[in-house]
Amino acid sequence: MTDSANLAQCAGRRYRLQWRPASSFRHAAISDELRDWLLDADSLTSRILTQCNHFRVQVAKQQRQRPMRSEALSLGIRMHTNGLVRQVHLYCKDLPWVFARTFIPLTTLRGKERRLAHLGNRPLGAYLFSRPDMHRGEIEIARICAGTLLYEMALAGNGHRPEQIWGRRSVFYLSDKPLLVSEIFLPDLGR
Repeated sequence: MTDSANLAQCAGRRYRLQWRPASSFRHAAISDELRDWLLDADSLTSRILTQCNHFRVQVAKQQRQRPMRSEALSLGIRMHTNGLVRQVHLYCKDLPWVFARTFIPLTTLRGKERRLAHLGNRPLGAYLFSRPDMHRGEIEIARICAGTLLYEMALAGNGHRPEQIWGRRSVFYLSDKPLLVSEIFLPDLGR
C-alpha cells in the first residue's frame, strides 16, 4: 500500500482503528526504520536508552477506569471491567518519542504485581523485562489517523501533527496475569 493510499484511508469517513498481528502486516506501508521499531520484541525502554543519553518518563495520567473496546477485546475481559490506566510519554531530552498507554485489570494488581500501581516516573518496560515470569503475547500494529481518540491522547500538546502515526501493542503476562501495553511512536522519534 502506498503512502498516498494510507493518507486517503485516513481521510475517508470509514476509517476505523484496527490492530492487526505484525505477522500479517503489509510492511510496504511504513519506512524501514519505523518498521524496525514496531517489530522489535525486546524492551522499548532499553532500546531508547541505547540511543538517548537523557531519557525520562513523564506520567500524563494514571487512574482507574474502564477499558476501550479494543483493549477489552484484546484482554478477553468485559467492557465494564475496571482497571488501572497508565498513560506516559517517553522522552529523549525534551522530545517526546513515544506515548504509552497501559491497561491493567484490577485482578492483575494482586501480589507482587501491586507494584505496577506505584511506578511513578519509572519505566514500565524495565520492570516487565526484569521479571523472569514475564511472557509477551503477539505484537499487533495499527495505523492511527488524526481525529481518533488514541491519536489525540498521544499528540496532546504536540505541535507537530501528521495525518497518521503508528503504534504497536502486546498483552504481557506476569505470573499469567495480563496487562495490555500500547506504544505509539511519535513524530520526533529518533531525533
